[in-house]
Amino acid sequence: MTLTIYIPRDAAALSLGAEKVAKAVAQEVAKCGLDARIVRNGSRGMFWLEPLVEVEIDGKRIGYGPVKAGDVPDLFDAGLAEGGEHPLCLGEVESLPFLKEQTRLTFARCGITDPLSLQDYEAHGGLKGLRRAIGMAAGDIVKDVTDSGLRGRGGAGFPTGIKWKTVLDAPGDRKYIVCNADEGDSGTFADRMIMEGDPFVLIEGMAIAGLATGATKGFVYTRSEYPHAIAAMTAAVEIARKAGILGASVLGSGKVFDMEIRTGAGAYVCGEETALVNSLEGKRGIVRAKPPLPAHKGLFNCPTVINNVISLASVPVIMDKGAAFYRDFGMGRSRGTIPLQIAGNVKHGGLYETAFGLSLGDIVDRIGGGTATGRPVKAVQVGGPLGAYFPRALFDTPFDYESFAAKDGLIGHAGLVVFDDTADMLKQARFAMEFCAVESCGKCTPCRIGSTRGVETADKIARGIEPEKNRVLLADLCNTMKFGSLCALGGFTPYPVLSAMTHFPEDFSPAPLIEAAE
Repeated sequence: MTLTIYIPRDAAALSLGAEKVAKAVAQEVAKCGLDARIVRNGSRGMFWLEPLVEVEIDGKRIGYGPVKAGDVPDLFDAGLAEGGEHPLCLGEVESLPFLKEQTRLTFARCGITDPLSLQDYEAHGGLKGLRRAIGMAAGDIVKDVTDSGLRGRGGAGFPTGIKWKTVLDAPGDRKYIVCNADEGDSGTFADRMIMEGDPFVLIEGMAIAGLATGATKGFVYTRSEYPHAIAAMTAAVEIARKAGILGASVLGSGKVFDMEIRTGAGAYVCGEETALVNSLEGKRGIVRAKPPLPAHKGLFNCPTVINNVISLASVPVIMDKGAAFYRDFGMGRSRGTIPLQIAGNVKHGGLYETAFGLSLGDIVDRIGGGTATGRPVKAVQVGGPLGAYFPRALFDTPFDYESFAAKDGLIGHAGLVVFDDTADMLKQARFAMEFCAVESCGKCTPCRIGSTRGVETADKIARGIEPEKNRVLLADLCNTMKFGSLCALGGFTPYPVLSAMTHFPEDFSPAPLIEAAE
């Protein structure tokens, strides 16, 4: 019987030496004359254990990690092919607490299947949602997505079904589905993991969106910094097209939907939907004024659905299991599951998919294991570089859209970056303003000028120059940016700045500058 060995080709695993490990394993397999195949799967999301090598024994996956190329000969000597004992042996991977306690719906196949095997995809439930959608009226598909409670997983949390219905009802001979895969937030990697580890689920979700809205063409807009994701998605689209999942007759239904992958040039502002549309059209990536909304006049002035990767990748399980199944997870108006991306100064960094409702403290302390340095947690930034900093006093906050908004925070793309007590929050506030100044498209004054003045004002506070006056000025700049900016780049930059000022005032009160006597 052929032995199956799994070694991730996920970018995170590759950055930790997975390619060298794969070559070393291949050499040992040849040397030992084993009947074995190596599957380059996606990551399970336990990055502190990468590269994670798994061996399938009697239907169970036994894990070893983190493995270095130099460990491989010793692993084979210890009986890796039979799941033998070794200091790096983790036992059955599915039984590890970090995985066992998750609710994996969107990421059900990630790390388990061969990402480019359509046979694997179907064997693990793939295409069931699309097949069901083919037999439904467009309005019924939209109703299912609406009833599921699915909201945008990329930022503001707008209800996905409402967006789809707007495009369905909009007049137009041509409509588009655009996947926003321009994952630029610090501490986020869920989109990349899906594209590299389970690309067919995104393709299936986009095809369902096309059937639901009358769109016949889709685009995945991703970042040039994601070469492995681009390669995986490009290959998967070609495989899907040859298999009749995409093209002139989706799964033989006579309904048209095709798609292609487009690569951006690394501008953070192109994560904003209208700047992204401009870039897709070959124009400079600057923000458009709204209205009109992209759902009415988007790509090439046509009705356009713009959804995040995770939003679209969550649709197949909704169509397969039903709206009620998905809606039963979560709390309040935050339904379903959310892939938490735990990063920064944390012991157990990685992806953890769970229903909405866990407390922030539970996520950081129990799941993340506290800081990697062993020092006390000072702050957690949730929602990327434009997310608010939450102190331990707010760690009882449930992880859902409304609870975070009530505490002047944002869930955003659900990235969490942990900081220990050595972090200087004035420097973090300055970084937010500097980031905005560098990444601004320059179209609106509050964002372009406000962020530049914000950097200067933070520097004055740091130098002890009229700190009280400049703290007031910094807060005033934030107020202007929040309510006067055209898009979320300028509008959300105040969140990290004001939260740092509110929760960590001691970091904004440096000793007064003492001028040298003349």
